[in-house]
Amino acid sequence: MSDNFRDFPANETERLVLRPLCRGDAGALHAITDDPVVGAAISLFSPPFTPADADALLGRWNGDADVMIGAWRKVDARLMGVVALHLRDHGEVEIGYWFGSAFHGQGYAGEAVGAIVVNARACLPHRRIYAECRPANRGSWRVLEKAGFRATGEDGVRPERKRLVLA
Repeated sequence: MSDNFRDFPANETERLVLRPLCRGDAGALHAITDDPVVGAAISLFSPPFTPADADALLGRWNGDADVMIGAWRKVDARLMGVVALHLRDHGEVEIGYWFGSAFHGQGYAGEAVGAIVVNARACLPHRRIYAECRPANRGSWRVLEKAGFRATGEDGVRPERKRLVLA
């Protein structure tokens, strides 16, 4: 794979189907993202997150430098969350994610992030993978630690966030 996400592979875990989102997924993306709990945590957008916002976001990310991977529950094909990858300068890939608040605390984020990190490492082995997270967001911090990320002690680019790198 070259330095883009156009051929980023879909895959499955025990409970999830993970595949890059497309414009046809805007309704499902809107349903989990137009949530004050989610909106407060994601700097990418601000509530309310409208159907038009979902469509526009999916239209901007074409697989070159960014990809949004949907985490679909196998049992009912419902979109539960999104894991996003972004090519950055200095040979890095940033990972970020959000899951609908109805799915918090059930292990879905960890399952998805863990599987996608394996794919990202295989596809872009020469790039370092990092994340930014608020230390106060203990659930998200634990997801990253379980996936193999370690805090660097450095501040992130976004306010109140710390940088973690995949060990």
